[in-house]
Parts: sequence; C-alpha cells; structure tokens
Amino acid sequence: MRGIGKRFPGVVALDNVSLSVGKGEVLALCGENGAGKSTLMKILGGVYQPDDGQVLVDGQPVKINNVTDAMKLGIAFIHQELNVLDNLDVAANVFLGREPVLGPFKLINQKKIYADTEPYLKRLGVDISPRTRLDKLSIAQQQMVEIAKALSLNARIIIMDEPTSSLTLSETERLLELVAELGKSGVSVVYISHRLAEVDRCADRVVVLRDGKNAGGLDRSQISHDSIVSLMVGREIKSAYAASSCAKTPGFFKVRNAKTSRFPGKTISFDATRGEILGFAGLVGAGRSELMKALVGLDAAGGAEVSIGGDSLRIASPRDAIGHGIYLVPEDRRGEGLVTSMTVRENTTLPSLKKFTQLFMIVRDRERKVANEQIASLKVKTPNCETRVVNLSGGNQQKIVLGKWLSMSPKVMILDEPTRGIDVGAKAEIYRIMRALADNGAVILMISSDMEEVLNVSDRIMVMHEGSITGVLDRAACTEENIMQLAVGKQIAAAQAAFAS
Repeated sequence: MRGIGKRFPGVVALDNVSLSVGKGEVLALCGENGAGKSTLMKILGGVYQPDDGQVLVDGQPVKINNVTDAMKLGIAFIHQELNVLDNLDVAANVFLGREPVLGPFKLINQKKIYADTEPYLKRLGVDISPRTRLDKLSIAQQQMVEIAKALSLNARIIIMDEPTSSLTLSETERLLELVAELGKSGVSVVYISHRLAEVDRCADRVVVLRDGKNAGGLDRSQISHDSIVSLMVGREIKSAYAASSCAKTPGFFKVRNAKTSRFPGKTISFDATRGEILGFAGLVGAGRSELMKALVGLDAAGGAEVSIGGDSLRIASPRDAIGHGIYLVPEDRRGEGLVTSMTVRENTTLPSLKKFTQLFMIVRDRERKVANEQIASLKVKTPNCETRVVNLSGGNQQKIVLGKWLSMSPKVMILDEPTRGIDVGAKAEIYRIMRALADNGAVILMISSDMEEVLNVSDRIMVMHEGSITGVLDRAACTEENIMQLAVGKQIAAAQAAFAS
C-alpha cells in the first residue's frame, strides 16, 4: 500500500500511509484508537476506497472496489466488530454467499455445507456444532466462527482486527498457534491488537500508525512492549494499579439470591465495598455477563435482593436500576451500548434525557455542554459532538458508552470488558477514571477476560465457574494461578467466601 490517503467529513483518517507485507509474514499493525489502523485495513479489504495512493499485489497495481474484489485477490478480513448473522447457523455464516448448490434449482447442499465446516472448527479447537444458531453462542464463540470463515476462503492475506478481544486464555493460545501455522504455510497475516504481549509473541515485524500517519516500524529483534508504546504514544505508560485513597464501607452494595436464565438452578450472593474496584474473573461461559444483566433487570429470571447503603431496592427493569444509580456498560458496545446512527451528543444524553428537556422540548445547548465535557474528560477523538458515532473508531465508541453513564454520577458502575479493543494509552485513562469513581465513593464491578487487566486494576477479585462464585481473592492473594484454579472450579485456601453475612 503506497501513499494511502482517506478523508471523512471533518476527519483526515489517513495521510500518505504506506504499508507492505511479505508472503508468510506476520505483520503487527499497532497504534492508538483513531490512529487509522482499521481504516487502512478496510481499504485493503474493499470496504472503503482510498482518496489517494495505490494498492499493489505481487507488485502489480490493483483496484479493490468491494469486498468481493478483495476475496478474489485472496484477502480475508476478520473485523473487530463481528459481522455475523445471528439468525443463521454456524455453517451458513461460514459459507455465506459461497454456498454449494444442487440441481437446476440451485438449492443449498446442506449436507456438504455442514461437512465442509467441521474441519475449520476442529482446526480452531472449537467444540460447537456447525448446525448451532449464532444467537445461541457467546461473543467469543461467534468470534471463532468469523475466523473459521476466513480460513474457509483459503486466503493469501488474512487481516485480524483485535481477534482475541473476546477470547479466553485457552482460545487465545490456540489462535496464536494458528497464526504461526498460517505464516509457516505461506499465508500473510496482518495482526491488529492492543494486547502487546501477543504482538511480541507472534509478530515478525511491527508497523505503528499515529494520527493517521506512519510513526515507524520495528524488526523482530527490536520488538518490545516499551518500544511499541514509545512509537504509539510517545510517552511512558505507568503501571495500572493504584490503591484507593478513600475510606471503604464494607457491604455497601449487597446482592442476595440472584438468578440467571443461563443457570436457573443456581443462586448467587455477594457483597461489594464502597470505594473498591471488584473484578469478576472466570472462563467464558461462567455466567459473569448474565449475572450483571440480571442485576440491572435485563433477565426476567433475576429476582435478586439488592441493597445500597442498607436500603433495599426493587429492580424489575433497567429503568429501575438507572433510577437507583446502578449502570451497566455492556460487552457488546454496538449492539447493546450505542445507537450508532445517532450523534455523540445524542448517545451521551440518551439515558438521562429528561434532564435536558424544557416544556417537553430537548434543550440542545445543555446536551452539548455535557457531551463536550465527556469528550474532553475521556479524550475522545471526534471532530465535535455532532459527529455520528458510526464514524468513530471502536475505542472511541467505547469511550462514548462509558461517558454517558459517567455524566450521571453512578453509585454502582458495572463494566463488562471495559477496554475491549482499546489501546494502551486509552486503557490507562479509563483505569484512572475507574479509580477516581471508586475514590469518590462508587462501587465498580468489572468483568474482564484480560488476565493482566484483572490483576492490575482490581482491589479484590471474585471468580466464577459455571454460574457460581467459587471464591474471592484479596489483593495479596490475587495471582494468575489462584484465579485459574478457582475458574476451573477448584477450591483453594487463599479464597474467601463471597459475602460476610
């Protein structure tokens, strides 16, 4: 890719960017959110057309007008935001648009499509049936279906945009092994990730973008966490953990006998301390997200007894939870956290719209004031608050989801994978905001599949396994080994009970 330029209304996304990848090379593409990584790859994948520059394959200039053109050139794109149809089964998603057909009426050959999907799932180590509908799968499993689809294309170049952001440790390990196998077999991989330990492990070379321009590159011998961060942000990122400076109130937030539709035969009870960040760890499918949805009234099976500061609350719907100052930042930001066709301003004020009305009319100036405060506080990269959210990068979209609740002074903030797809600089900002919220007396409940994040940010860690809490670890006992022991259902001496009384 030579001299690539791309402009959107009010934004220069790419300015004279060049990139090359060799046959069988694993190239890591790094940069902060909004640096232009996904935009550059969407041009290579046929999603966008460049305003300047050219793309060459095998040394020959090519015109990639659409995704079909990219596929014909052997380019497959695994997007950060999942592009699956959840009303279809696994096999239908893998071979969508390329279905094998039978006879003059061109009926889909169901037997062949299921048989052809099986080897790709086995190659990924995924234990699911090709006949399973996508809406029955977790986000992590849907991610693996996307990867299986790319493998089925027999691509020469596979673009992976944050491929492990929703995967467990074991799934991530298998994916990294697969990346190495693809490279050895002559397939080129462009690997976009904010998890720099993965980059260090799998990349042959690193290219860094900053503010839509080339910031530099690193050969294999030069790759390290510090060298990548230096090119990305030009500053040192300090360790994430900082002890709370506020007085703690044990048992400030209490949950008793919570149920979920996923594990209807089990109940969950726990206490959370005012002023703490309580991390929730566990393998994908342990029931963490389901528990949090039950607490805010999104699961009809919920029925939990909830109290804040000794006051019992009735939470039958999300409206009840919001009224009591309990807010959920969901894992699926685009599907559940945003209305992407609306502006930054509209998304920021949507949950508290009554505050911005006068005589049943929305007062735009009030909305803009609050939206601009959140843009400044969270350092959101956007031309202004009237920009549609769909035009922002994934990480900046995540900041908007966070900002709309921060503007409402939460008592309990539930964060489900809060830094999924966010760069190291923005992660540090979000960790700082989480700590500031806790220091101001809020309870922070954080779900994360990133072990480093859980260990670095949490004051205590609660571990779940198959719908139950297997133990709670104080700060001194928070180790990867202890968490994994509890995550697979084992009892350990270092763990405590989930609640005091």
